[in-house]
Amino acid sequence: MSNDEIFAAAYREHYWAVSRYVARRLDGRNSEVEEVVAEVFTVAWRRRADLPTSPLPWLYGVARNCLANAVRGYGRRRRLVDRLGNDESAHGRQVAAGPEAETPGSWVHEALARLSPADQEVLRLTAWEELGVEEVAVVLGCGERAAAMRLHRARRRLRAEIDRLAVLGGAGR
Repeated sequence: MSNDEIFAAAYREHYWAVSRYVARRLDGRNSEVEEVVAEVFTVAWRRRADLPTSPLPWLYGVARNCLANAVRGYGRRRRLVDRLGNDESAHGRQVAAGPEAETPGSWVHEALARLSPADQEVLRLTAWEELGVEEVAVVLGCGERAAAMRLHRARRRLRAEIDRLAVLGGAGR
């Protein structure tokens, strides 16, 4: 099979998994999802000779780097808008949700948000992307033992945050 055919097969087989990976990490900025996914597969096309036999973890690693670039760009745009004074909050159009707007299980997302970005990523890779430790190691660019240790520590810290929120929130959580 040629490199072009290998790329085409990887694209067909993994496009939606990469799209979901990116969408879950952009938190509602759906307009950027297609742009980031296109960048992932552009990189994959350029490096099609380097595609591994099992390309999904490798594609997640590329997506992770593309997302980092997108987030930095989003932050730069946000700061520029803030400096220009065109922010919606500056014009009083910001709407705050009431306490009844809390979605079921939001406490898990709150606990996850309190963790470092590195802890969040290793937990998301195992829970959302359903990757094993070996595949997580490929995405993170580290050894399998290091990935297992990162996962173990992240789970421990998540448990601590959930316990902390349970104490703060009382019996309702």
